[in-house]
Amino acid sequence: IRTALLEVRVIASPLVRPSGERTRIGLIVPRYHQSAVARNRVKRRLRELARTRLLPADVAAEVVIRIRPEAYRAAFSALAVETDRILTQLKAWRAATPEQPHPSGKPADAEHSDT
Repeated sequence: IRTALLEVRVIASPLVRPSGERTRIGLIVPRYHQSAVARNRVKRRLRELARTRLLPADVAAEVVIRIRPEAYRAAFSALAVETDRILTQLKAWRAATPEQPHPSGKPADAEHSDT
């Protein structure tokens, strides 16, 4: 998935856990001749957007977000719009992807049942 400010790679998560915390997100923030302050600012913004928008969606995937050079100059609201666009595409991707079997061979709900 590519947007004007971000590039995203997604893979279905092999770590399907019944706790509901199935989305893992990684950030790649290259230097692009920017200061550490600028890189940290972009990372903080993206972490907050991931925490408030991507993680609650629980798309059961591993998501890697790589910023493009334009993201250093973008406002938080512009990054939020890009994150929402990514979320829409992730949900469409997840709906089109068949459900992965649990690694133990049992359904995720059956793992904690008493019977």
